[in-house]
Amino acid sequence: MKEDYRGVTALVTGASKGLGRAYALELARRGARVILLARSEGDLRKLAAELREQHGGPEAEVITGDLADPDGPERILRELHDRGLTVDLLLNNAGAGSVGPFLGRPIEPQLRSVGLNVSGLLALTHAIGAELVARGSGGIINVSSTAAFQPMPYQASYAGTKAFVLSFTEALAEELRGTGVHVMAAHPGAIATGFFDGTSATIDAKAADTPATVAADTLDDYARRRSVSYPGRAVNRALTWSARLLPRPVTARLAGSFNRRLRLHETVDVGQ
Repeated sequence: MKEDYRGVTALVTGASKGLGRAYALELARRGARVILLARSEGDLRKLAAELREQHGGPEAEVITGDLADPDGPERILRELHDRGLTVDLLLNNAGAGSVGPFLGRPIEPQLRSVGLNVSGLLALTHAIGAELVARGSGGIINVSSTAAFQPMPYQASYAGTKAFVLSFTEALAEELRGTGVHVMAAHPGAIATGFFDGTSATIDAKAADTPATVAADTLDDYARRRSVSYPGRAVNRALTWSARLLPRPVTARLAGSFNRRLRLHETVDVGQ
């Protein structure tokens, strides 16, 4: 699979840290030219230098922007156009989510997560997807989550946005079937990243996949032209089947019970 990305220009959103950073590293290792997008220019510059040092090859491009801002996607798309950058693979990885009781948490971060996870993803997919279809080649990977398959008490708004990404990606894949543009959804489970930073919630590293593993599995599945990827340990896929077979109220209660055992119902902000 390593050779499958040579000659591909890939735009990775949320590339400055966590899973996005792992996607950028893995794409560069496989020979792709990478466009790095995130809000933090300093982190992106460091990553671009690391890619150049480790892998050589095409120079990584750095674009800073905030997909959660109403005019963020438009400015990012204009920057791509002004630089003459053509995207072959759009990897919509950027995401954020609130944790804790919905009514007990501030609304602003939750609204921003909807803007990032849904509106920003839609805007980039609409513009770049149209260019891909016009050329008759390329692809889109939308990073969703195993959280997309059931209601998630104490992660209600986050799971809701990922359920949107799941449904949207499946529909778009069917719309673009036969156009030469491949669309895939990726549904990782828990990943050992700083997703809960700034709160009292934590991720058990022993029960989580590494970003590098998730990135490699996702790109392998895309290279095989799969319509869906469950990167990481096999249990991630197995867990989605129970959510599809059981009544929705039952899955909500089970998910709520699980998250209470993780004490997500007691989540507070820390270090502020």
